[in-house]
Amino acid sequence: MTGQAEIGHKKRLLIVVSAPSGTGKTTLCNEVIKQLPNLSFSVSHTTREPRAGEKHGEDYYFVKEETFKANLKDGKIAEWTEIYGNFYGTAKETIEKEFARGIDLIFDIDERGGRQLSEAFSDVVTVLILPPSMERLKNRLIDRGTDKEEDIKRRLKQAEEEIKGMSWYSYVIVNDDVEKAVSELKAIITAERCRHDHGLVERLLKNGS
Repeated sequence: MTGQAEIGHKKRLLIVVSAPSGTGKTTLCNEVIKQLPNLSFSVSHTTREPRAGEKHGEDYYFVKEETFKANLKDGKIAEWTEIYGNFYGTAKETIEKEFARGIDLIFDIDERGGRQLSEAFSDVVTVLILPPSMERLKNRLIDRGTDKEEDIKRRLKQAEEEIKGMSWYSYVIVNDDVEKAVSELKAIITAERCRHDHGLVERLLKNGS
């Protein structure tokens, strides 16, 4: 029985999913998490105040700025960024606890965070979600009705820069059809789970000898 448990052991994955604003990456990630077992969003630490309805430990781990900076100095943060004066980041302990439970983690983060994770961990899968075209992305931003015209222009310019910066990502999915894009993201994760079980043959032979 011990040998069977050892043979079945798998490394866990960190799946970084990045995209320009308005591309629909969060929707894709939520659907994939519903459909694949042992997969969850990574819960980040943040120094901003909780919003209405947000729960500590579910949406974020809400911490004081001095606590975040102390953890950062001590090397306890795997990836982080600062947005509008607030810090956001993933604690290494959070990753380790989920790995111990047999959970693969999805990160809905930007290129900077993806690069930081890739430098800190070996089992990082990077996926870039693209709009069908910049014109379609512009229309999506307009349809949301939350941005002024000058803000949309700024977001589109920012999107072009982000796409250039994420050209090193391993996988690219064009979100033209949500169902198709979800299937492609599921296929990537499933394939990576199999690929990262590359030690199975060695463990099988070792237990059989």
